[in-house]
Amino acid sequence: MNVAALISGGKDSALALYHALEAGHNVKYLVAMIPQQPDSWMFHYPNIRLTRFFAEAAGMPLIQAETSGVKEEELKDLKALLGTLDVEGIVSGAIFSQYQKRRIDQVCRDLSLASIAPLWHKDPVKLIREIIELGFHVIVTGVYAYGLDQRWLGRTIDFEALEELVELNRKFQLSIVGEGGEYETLVLDTPYFKKELQIVKAKIVWEGSSGYLLAEKVELRKKSF
Repeated sequence: MNVAALISGGKDSALALYHALEAGHNVKYLVAMIPQQPDSWMFHYPNIRLTRFFAEAAGMPLIQAETSGVKEEELKDLKALLGTLDVEGIVSGAIFSQYQKRRIDQVCRDLSLASIAPLWHKDPVKLIREIIELGFHVIVTGVYAYGLDQRWLGRTIDFEALEELVELNRKFQLSIVGEGGEYETLVLDTPYFKKELQIVKAKIVWEGSSGYLLAEKVELRKKSF
């Protein structure tokens, strides 16, 4: 099936894209929505513009469009963009978010497209473990929940980090995959990347008990296998 994959540069959409490729879908486009304000209901914000590096690393065409980030209005922006693409389905990284899944499903129904969500209702621990075992290089770029502090910014998601996320889930009911906005990630490498992303310059923005790592300069480099 010819599909377009929604990407944010984060782990969930990157893993969903991996599964779409493994299932034999022809990914004609990567699609990124750029919110004009930081509190978008649907789309990542701080490092969303790095999706151009993600697309180049993957060797896939990227389609971008700006969105107001206003609740429900951003869905109209997404629908308008997807309606221009010659595909049969849309791939998304939804896991447990009914808010996200229902709205993407509705957009797909309106456009007579298949809604493909390879990660839907998969076990969170198994998903993080899969990301690590497949060799994804993922770092934390935003923390917005109790139990996550500034030390997490820039940290690689590895088995040690997974153990801590499981413990935080036990103590504070924090989502292990961060789908409730508890944390955000940036993917620097995947099995399907032809090059890897390297952050050359970054700064940390911290306000009160939350903050994010803003990648100010990123380069694509030859993969170090």
